[in-house]
Amino acid sequence: MIIKFICRSPFLLPRTSYFSSKRHFLSCRPVKLSFCQNQGKLTKIRCGINLNTRSSMSCSATPAMAKEKQMEQVDRILAAKEDDYGGVTVEMTNEPLDPSVFASLLRASLSHWRQQGKKGVWIKLPIELVMLVEPAVKEGFIYHHAEPKYLMLVSWLPETANTIPANATHRVGIGAFVVNERNEVLVVQEKSGRFRGTGVWKFPTGVVDEGEDISDAAVREVKEETGVNAKFVELLAFRQSHKSFFDKSDLFFVCMLQPLSHDIQMQEREIEAAQWMPFEQYAGQPFVQGHDLLRYISDICLAKMEGRYTGFSPVLTVTGFSAKKTYLYMNSNVRTTSSSNDP
Repeated sequence: MIIKFICRSPFLLPRTSYFSSKRHFLSCRPVKLSFCQNQGKLTKIRCGINLNTRSSMSCSATPAMAKEKQMEQVDRILAAKEDDYGGVTVEMTNEPLDPSVFASLLRASLSHWRQQGKKGVWIKLPIELVMLVEPAVKEGFIYHHAEPKYLMLVSWLPETANTIPANATHRVGIGAFVVNERNEVLVVQEKSGRFRGTGVWKFPTGVVDEGEDISDAAVREVKEETGVNAKFVELLAFRQSHKSFFDKSDLFFVCMLQPLSHDIQMQEREIEAAQWMPFEQYAGQPFVQGHDLLRYISDICLAKMEGRYTGFSPVLTVTGFSAKKTYLYMNSNVRTTSSSNDP
């Protein structure tokens, strides 16, 4: 008996989010033949195995053979966006992807990008694809930074000096100098940290959140720690230190605020005590007088209260590269061309 094998022709498939190519992907659906004893004829049973490759493949009889064929003939590249610095960024979705397939795609992509003269290659991996970290590292990628939901990997392709910027190098914090019409300052004692149990009264402090302006952070921290509503007035001074939190550098901005309310509603989780205190009593604390930084800050605040010091006020500006609005902190006594045009 002569048996003729019938193979269904490949058909076009849409591209997936992972891959980029000049041709549509082809899918091969192998045909399984079985002999039907009751009817004495062959019956065609289709098995849907989508190989999703850019190259046309011959039909396979099993999923294992299909994967092997896929690995042999894969010549796709990862979809990427070009950046402004001669590099590319790959943003992976959270759809599952076999590590061995990813490794082949990555090798083909790196070869392609090298031919194009690309420099830095960034891969943003969502936390669901943590299994792809190992094959990326084996291809020369290193960690750049991590966030709660993703890891950013990077690789420098050319043989020249690596100019990829380091991860964020600074943490930004604020200290809030809130003074009322009676020259009383808002001070707190903390339940945790280096000041716990010391009896030291200090300004409300905190860390600026991602995407938050310094002025807004100062207002928020005062509200969270003491329940007092306040309005940002000026940035009085800032301090830079190094090898601080997780060995990062630290920027600390001293901000002056005007209270809009007086009653204190202390945040019990972090704050041991809070009160309005005469400025002289705050400045006279042995801890303040015994530390250069705090003594300098105290002197600046006193000079501001006496009208002998002018800080920096936020001026809303628009950059020339985008429509983003940003704050420029500047001395309000300086009259600029922009301010002179104001009505």
